[in-house]
Amino acid sequence: MQTLCLTCIEIFEVEKPLKICPQCRSRLLKSHAELNTLSIVHMDCDSFYASVEKRDNPELRNKPVIIGGNSNRAVVSTACYIARTFGVKSAMPMFKAKKLCPHAVILSGNMQKYSAVSREIVKKMNNLTPMVEQVSVDEAFLDLSGTEKLHKKLPCQLVAQLSKDIEQDIGITISIGLSYNKFLAKVASDLEKPKGFSILGQNNIKQTLAPFPVTKIWGVGKVLAAKLHQNGIETFADLQKLNEEDLLRNYGKMGSRLKYFAVGDDLRSVKPAARESGRKSIGRETTFFQDISDHEVLKVKIWDICEQVHQDALRLQKSGYTVTLKLKTNSFKTITRSQTLPSPTLLANVMFDIVGQALAKLNPKTAYRLVGVSLSNLSDVEKADPLDFLEPKKMTSQKVENAMDEIRQKFGTKSVIKGRSVKNKRPDNSLPQKPKPENF
Repeated sequence: MQTLCLTCIEIFEVEKPLKICPQCRSRLLKSHAELNTLSIVHMDCDSFYASVEKRDNPELRNKPVIIGGNSNRAVVSTACYIARTFGVKSAMPMFKAKKLCPHAVILSGNMQKYSAVSREIVKKMNNLTPMVEQVSVDEAFLDLSGTEKLHKKLPCQLVAQLSKDIEQDIGITISIGLSYNKFLAKVASDLEKPKGFSILGQNNIKQTLAPFPVTKIWGVGKVLAAKLHQNGIETFADLQKLNEEDLLRNYGKMGSRLKYFAVGDDLRSVKPAARESGRKSIGRETTFFQDISDHEVLKVKIWDICEQVHQDALRLQKSGYTVTLKLKTNSFKTITRSQTLPSPTLLANVMFDIVGQALAKLNPKTAYRLVGVSLSNLSDVEKADPLDFLEPKKMTSQKVENAMDEIRQKFGTKSVIKGRSVKNKRPDNSLPQKPKPENF
């Protein structure tokens, strides 16, 4: 059995797990029979937005911090771990978060700063391997296969040292999942947050996964989880007992994913983001289990998609001038509505406002089976959102004022407020959540 010291980054071959490092006397040790063979890593920044704010303002270190907005219409984007002890969670309505933690420090957020920190972290990852797949602003997969010869260390040592370097040089802690495929690495990284280092090997993996709730599986949100619950499926063990044919019949293509993930299988490889100069658009869409006509329900779905498109654009370092809403009716008729902005955007709330206006003009009685949102007429991310939506204090130039007027004239007086240009008047939904893996 191998034991890794997370302090001195030495690895030891032992018969039984060590309790104290024989070299540095640290108790921060990780033992696993497959430690020297695993090379797929998921790295997840701990409470990323809140951690950046605490790093930059030491007075916040021991305080509950929530990133979101002060209006009751806002939602929680990120809650630090202190705030989470009071029951505050991401995507929770802000009014509820305030009731649970009335003494919390609520900050509006600064996406440009978070993106800059994210780029620093990814740069360090790329120094280890070109096989880095950034899936959101605060998480990435690494494939460290074949790096031992170059760096003279095992993958487990490399990623442990990387985590230390990121904390020391950038001031952000990371939770690490180490396994033999992406799905299990992702599951592992969530087991010991914050600042965790968890390992899932191949041996007895079905038994290890068996008690986990099905919500650990990518793509299993509230709707699918409720449907699984109705069918008596709560855990991985429940899925493991079912055959793939039944799952396909009941849940479509997702049925195959449920089956494979439930037994720890995942054939996907780590794919570095391609800087596709020929890419025409960035978008996401989702098909409903049941047709939806209620516009309020549709807007909840659309908001989630806008967040995913935001994350994709951020990952690709792109923005878009044109925002498009796509709908497919229950009679399979496709409806699209597009608006072109004077300046490119990648903000979720800007997309949401535009497609929301388009949706409001459609027949409220029509039922839809699919909804999608996309950005096109792409541009570089540096040109995006000149109003500096997330940093309103910097909005001083005449150019910015002219741009604000132009957007107000084109989309109405409320569009700039919803676009986060007025402090504390925005729901702060532009700060992204985790994207789902399916592409538009």
